[in-house]
Amino acid sequence: MSEQAYFPIRHWSEDDRPREKLLLKGKAALSDAELIAILIGSGSRNESAVDLSKRILHSVNNNLNELGKQSIDQLLKFKGIGEAKAIAIQAAMELARRRRSEEASPTKKIMSSQSVFEIMQPIIGELPHEEFWIIYLNNSNKVISKFQLSKGGITGTLVDIRLVFKNALACGAVGLILTHNHPSGALKPSEADKQITNKLKTAAEQLDLKVLDHIIITELAYYSFSDEGIL
Repeated sequence: MSEQAYFPIRHWSEDDRPREKLLLKGKAALSDAELIAILIGSGSRNESAVDLSKRILHSVNNNLNELGKQSIDQLLKFKGIGEAKAIAIQAAMELARRRRSEEASPTKKIMSSQSVFEIMQPIIGELPHEEFWIIYLNNSNKVISKFQLSKGGITGTLVDIRLVFKNALACGAVGLILTHNHPSGALKPSEADKQITNKLKTAAEQLDLKVLDHIIITELAYYSFSDEGIL
């Protein structure tokens, strides 16, 4: 962008400046770029904070979920973004993710695989590595707790069967739902996925517990062993 084309935000109409616009019209009136501009505070010598924010959003096809996956190093590649601004963006994206997780409250009764997806997708759906979680249920199929059993690499994670049932007995669970994510986006279960499901199901039966489902989570979709009739 040439210096002649640059028009600093301080010279904009008050109604158009992101901070003032938020105060006058409310947060919903601002575009994604304007909200990010408030986060970063300023642009560069030849580019306003809003234009810089638009450029960052354009690099991720204006997808906030993709923006949330950007590393500090990736954000630092944009002229005008220093470490402090990159950290501010990452912090805001993480707060948004945590808010989504809290909104998917685990206190409701699990009625279907979709309700499990709604609880777990904000937690593991967008991770770059695999995590294996257990959801423990009472006899009314209400969530007692969610437990991260293991955290692995891009292609797999280890499962400690003893820890699964130690926690189940400690919290008084009668039902379990297994869930893990596939960072690749593939929904088809691997042979290892099937083997660990059968192993946990058999072990649960010895303790009068029931494995109700195993759900593979990706960013946009899920695969339910129960729905597919293979549990």
